[in-house]
Amino acid sequence: MGISPKNELRQFLDEDIGKGDITSKLVKKKQVKAKIITREKCIVSGTNYIKQLFSLKNCKVKIIKNDGSFVKPNQIIVEITGLSGSVLMCERTALNLLSRMSGIATETNEFVKKIKKTKSKLFSTRKTAPGLRFFDKYSVEIGGGHKHRMKLDEMVMIKDNHIAVHDSISTLIKKAKKKHKKIEVEVENENDAIIAAKLGVNIILLDNFTPKKIIHVIKNLEKHNLRKKIKLEASGGINLKNIHNYAKTGVDMISVGSITSSPRSIDMSLEIY
Repeated sequence: MGISPKNELRQFLDEDIGKGDITSKLVKKKQVKAKIITREKCIVSGTNYIKQLFSLKNCKVKIIKNDGSFVKPNQIIVEITGLSGSVLMCERTALNLLSRMSGIATETNEFVKKIKKTKSKLFSTRKTAPGLRFFDKYSVEIGGGHKHRMKLDEMVMIKDNHIAVHDSISTLIKKAKKKHKKIEVEVENENDAIIAAKLGVNIILLDNFTPKKIIHVIKNLEKHNLRKKIKLEASGGINLKNIHNYAKTGVDMISVGSITSSPRSIDMSLEIY
């Protein structure tokens, strides 16, 4: 994936600590025990990375609830032992990451449950916070979703601005096929969807299509004997209220950017005892 999670975690800590935690230096230096508790129900994600983060300051972590576990309010997720200053130094960074990751896993699972009786699969997008993509995408998988591509170098995905620069969807697809095996194309109308399918792309992203329009596209593809040769992805304006309607159309993939672009963090706290 091109990054080391441990290096990322070290950067997160460095960002928060700066030249040193001047407040924690005031408290008594001694061995302490602490626990991270969730204040609301959620699906846990990120415990192994929290363990790595605390280990950077020589603290030990016992994982009580593994990633993927469903927990109720006031349950303990991890227990920590270490020097007081070290535990306090890691507290906010650990809570920020664990809360965000668990929030993404929890919301992803809500989407997945809405489409579980259909053929559609839920996918995340590249709409993530810089520096957090690895952790965000990991949490999507913990919640039952799929990653899609992590980086631009993983597959060709021709979007509207690529077409705007190149002028022709047909010539751009033909050019891509000379060098790459897997190609996805984003289209904004039915005509471009048919063109892309006839040119043999692997995935067609139907951007901001209503369920009704998607059904019409599928019927047209079937008419030309093209539907079985490609995967269809729906994206744009999809939420918990309407995702089932999109899944009922028969699309193979549904991508939802909000699960990583604007996740709701889970309320958690660290308590020393």
